[in-house]
Amino acid sequence: MTTDPNSPSHHKSINTWILVCDGAKGRIFLNSGPGKGLSAVNRAQYQSDHAKTSDIGSERPGRTHERANSARHAMEPRVDWHEFEKKEFAKSLAGILDKAAGENAFDRLVLVAPPKTLGELRTCLGAQAAKRIHGEIGKDLTQMAEHELQPYLEAAGVIV
Repeated sequence: MTTDPNSPSHHKSINTWILVCDGAKGRIFLNSGPGKGLSAVNRAQYQSDHAKTSDIGSERPGRTHERANSARHAMEPRVDWHEFEKKEFAKSLAGILDKAAGENAFDRLVLVAPPKTLGELRTCLGAQAAKRIHGEIGKDLTQMAEHELQPYLEAAGVIV
């Protein structure tokens, strides 16, 4: 008995992972085809433990004397720790996606994040995960509930 290669039972479902994140928190969802909806991957929520920039380091920046006159100025911190932590968080999410891509956990990847975070993710992703990117949405949708997210992603054309 031969099977029709075009029959629905012969087609493997396409697993799409959707990463919804900002610079501090993220969730990964799975869509395994038309009508399948979204389900959380590992029920995981990823969260950075970074604090507000004002809470990192000392309460007030150090002060310095101007050599030419007696004016005093606050010294700017050399590193914006808030931005640094956001980059580190993007790196850790990219690592999770890279590992999953290496294990063939998903066929396609959709990235949903504010434009700056999206850029960080793109920079940090390895080749395995990067070549599976199916779509991107440059918006912060982290506050959107799971049931609101699906119609939004369908309307945007990144999942079916």
